[in-house]
Amino acid sequence: MKRRHILVSSVASALSGWAGAQMGAPVRILVGAPAGGSTDTLARTLAASMSPALGRTVIVENRPGAGGNIAADAVAKAGPDGNTLLMSFTSHAINATLYPSLPFDPVKDFTALTAVATSPSILVAHPSVPATHIRDLIALAKARPGELNFAIGSVGSSLHMAGEAFKMQSGVNIVNIPYRGTAPAVQDVLAGQVQLMFAAVGNVQAHIQAGKLKALGVTTAQRLPAFPDVQAIAEVLPGYESSAWFGLFGPARMSPELTRKISDAARQAIRQPEMQKRLETEGAIPVGNSPKEFSAFVQAEIKRWAQVVRFSGAKPE
Repeated sequence: MKRRHILVSSVASALSGWAGAQMGAPVRILVGAPAGGSTDTLARTLAASMSPALGRTVIVENRPGAGGNIAADAVAKAGPDGNTLLMSFTSHAINATLYPSLPFDPVKDFTALTAVATSPSILVAHPSVPATHIRDLIALAKARPGELNFAIGSVGSSLHMAGEAFKMQSGVNIVNIPYRGTAPAVQDVLAGQVQLMFAAVGNVQAHIQAGKLKALGVTTAQRLPAFPDVQAIAEVLPGYESSAWFGLFGPARMSPELTRKISDAARQAIRQPEMQKRLETEGAIPVGNSPKEFSAFVQAEIKRWAQVVRFSGAKPE
């Protein structure tokens, strides 16, 4: 009993030291994407909500580049003290296959803390495209192989891979037109320069409502409440599903106690009204699962996307 008491006291002392002695040193959440994007804004809202629960200031530091790998590498090499965290996204799993080699292991070099949210996407078309449903589009693409185009905002992104998974399962030949960012890709679909695009719901919802884009299918397993008349692609291609996700990681070798403390603070933050409002604005769905559940999810995602990446033949930019 005495030994157990000493152990419990040591853990309590360590956590107290982490929260108290380091009040002057903020916890940093590194984001591998530019300021102003979905990952950045979600990270900043999460950081503000986590600070009271942790008793520490939490700040966001942007380190964009290499599909999120620059920020991930910095966190993988950080000490397991919980002072440096990573807000990552679907590319964390895609990059495991997309890049021939990485300076870190996407599973072993990280402590999974919690999935923050998922973000469904939607397949949209310029109104001139003579298809109103997924079956129509597949029939059109098979009748005109190589004539239809997908606009993709970033090679290797979740939206790029959503299109590759669609082609792989439907057997159609649709040509990719890469852009440097989502905004110019959306603009060219609006202008009719490119016919099709997988886009985050938040980026195209207003255009769909205005009749400037046509919604053909959603990437979730079931239809979305916001688009009850738009079929899930899985209704035509069984098993099809593709949603972007955002998740919080720490470096490997964090203690179970510290892992639980930070994960609990993040999950509590996800339930806050301000965070819920931000997620709704971004067209995202809150998650907030346990470290064990999130770790299993990431490993399954790496395996799932590996097949699609290989099919695509995509190379990192």
